[in-house]
Amino acid sequence: MRTRIYYRAVAALFRIPTFRRLFAAQVVSLLGTGLMTVALGLLAFDLAGSDAGTVLGTALAIKMVAYVVMAPVMRAVCARWSARSVMVGADVIRIAMAAALPVVGEVWQIYVLVFALQSASATFTPTFQSVIPTVVTDRDVYTRAVSASRIAYDLESVVSPMIAAALLGVVGYSFLFVGTAVGFAASAALVATSGPRIPSQHAGSVGDFWSRTTAGLRIMLSRPVFRGILWANIATAAATSVVVVGSVVYVRAELGLGDSVLAVALGVFGAGSIVAAVALPWLLRRVAAGRVVGGGALGCAAALAGVGLMTAIAPTIGAVLVLWFVLGAATSLVNTASTRMLRDHTAAADREAVFTAQFSLSHAAFLVTYPAAGWGPALVGPWATPVILAVLAAAAAIAARRTWSRAASSRPVRAHRSPTMTTTAPAG
Repeated sequence: MRTRIYYRAVAALFRIPTFRRLFAAQVVSLLGTGLMTVALGLLAFDLAGSDAGTVLGTALAIKMVAYVVMAPVMRAVCARWSARSVMVGADVIRIAMAAALPVVGEVWQIYVLVFALQSASATFTPTFQSVIPTVVTDRDVYTRAVSASRIAYDLESVVSPMIAAALLGVVGYSFLFVGTAVGFAASAALVATSGPRIPSQHAGSVGDFWSRTTAGLRIMLSRPVFRGILWANIATAAATSVVVVGSVVYVRAELGLGDSVLAVALGVFGAGSIVAAVALPWLLRRVAAGRVVGGGALGCAAALAGVGLMTAIAPTIGAVLVLWFVLGAATSLVNTASTRMLRDHTAAADREAVFTAQFSLSHAAFLVTYPAAGWGPALVGPWATPVILAVLAAAAAIAARRTWSRAASSRPVRAHRSPTMTTTAPAG
């Protein structure tokens, strides 16, 4: 019976024509982004050799700056345009930046193009997320839409590297950037023909803008359940940074293996994430979401310690794949169960502000961990870097659990007034 209800909900979701096109646009856009992730690592290796980790760490820190800073700025700039125009315009910019990446010859050029491309992505993604509720109005069907979007992100981590591995067997990595541009072009075409329209919103005063953009941040900082999630974000940032920055170094520089093996390693990380995501509904029926998040954060710390041990002894491809799988599963547990906690502890009126704040703040953690993963090996040593990040992840996991424990030991507050609005939330 439950299986029949599930498939009915999924069928109802994909019977909505506009959602089908928007979801397809998201999928092809993610595939293009995945190809670029592999190609960018190989381009960095060509330009910087064994210092590729440093280049990637800096480039990815720039990406996080674009996500954290440019998202609210671009939202204000584009407020007068329709959602469809904003998303198509962002895709056009991403096409141009991706097409320019194969011809760069200097490291600084990578940084400029990455900032421009990721600023466009920071414009596309929040707009896409804001359109879906206007397209999928039924609450239960909307829940399936959010789940489908999450699965698309996880599948991209596996499918894109596999496609990259197949392509790298017959063409050079520069052609992966062409695939990235094609993905963004397909996304633009699908969005342009989907017809999503929301009323144009004129930018308000600076004070109103500031109040809107900081409301979610103030709510999250004021409630222990959300502060614990913010701590857990640090653990996932530490784990993900080692995988994204370190994969090309371990596979190419340390082990001397080919480009396709790098794609496989990144795919295994994504496979771990999908396995955890599939198991999570079963797990959440037996374990509280907070314990899942805390356990995932500790799993990140343990696996990072394993990476440090492996580096100190002797890296092997088998050890890399096992550790990458564990890191993928641990980060997925934190990210997905955190979403459950956000939903359960947020009133409908606050939900958009809180989820936006979580998006921004979770990316802000990478501003520390990406440079640490990139510059750390040159400063403190290749084995010490993952160990330091493991300590950071463990401290974050402990801080999250202590935050929730202190909140549980006090009398829960049933009614909470946020800095900008009144919220009635479940007890923590």
